[in-house]
Amino acid sequence: MAIVVVGGHSRSVGKTSVVAGLVRALPEMHWTAVKITQYGHGVCSANGEPCDCVTADHSLAISEERNPDSGTDTARYLAAGAVKSLWVRTQQGQLAEAMPRLRRALAGAENAIIESNSVLQFLRPDVYLSVLDPANPDFKPSALRFLDRADALLLLSPLGNESAWGQVAASLLRRLPSFSVAPPEYLTDAVIAFVRDKTRVTEQSFASSAQG
Repeated sequence: MAIVVVGGHSRSVGKTSVVAGLVRALPEMHWTAVKITQYGHGVCSANGEPCDCVTADHSLAISEERNPDSGTDTARYLAAGAVKSLWVRTQQGQLAEAMPRLRRALAGAENAIIESNSVLQFLRPDVYLSVLDPANPDFKPSALRFLDRADALLLLSPLGNESAWGQVAASLLRRLPSFSVAPPEYLTDAVIAFVRDKTRVTEQSFASSAQG
């Protein structure tokens, strides 16, 4: 199984569009698509609603999206052609507790694509894409923590002479492979080919190991 992770430095930079676009562009992968959401204090992971509960059954939840027309991000995955779409919700900082359940949910998947930065604490994907908009000064700690593990950057606007993010080394941004992307697609043929090639190497390596 190949695993692709799509992260980003801030909200609303196009991560879901990238996931849906790759699902649509690479239907032969028979993707199981996963969105991971971590809520702050006062929000229930069971339903994403305001809540004062602290019980174990409300600290994490995993649900399967079955309606491609519901308007949710996970519905967009289904509408794009994912064979299965999952939404993982946890309290902030408690993703570790959800990982055993997520691994069981992915056990029968052919390939998985996950929208998250924080999941990189617990797995090493075959491809990690980080979506960045240099015009947006916000930079989530989870994205910063794992930026040096990115296989490629998807840039919504060009890098300037200096990074818009003071805490990010400009040399790192320029060292990593990058692709210019733009809404509404947030993908290019070059990005799709990059992911296809990376996951194909994984499949070939697995096949060789199985034969040996």
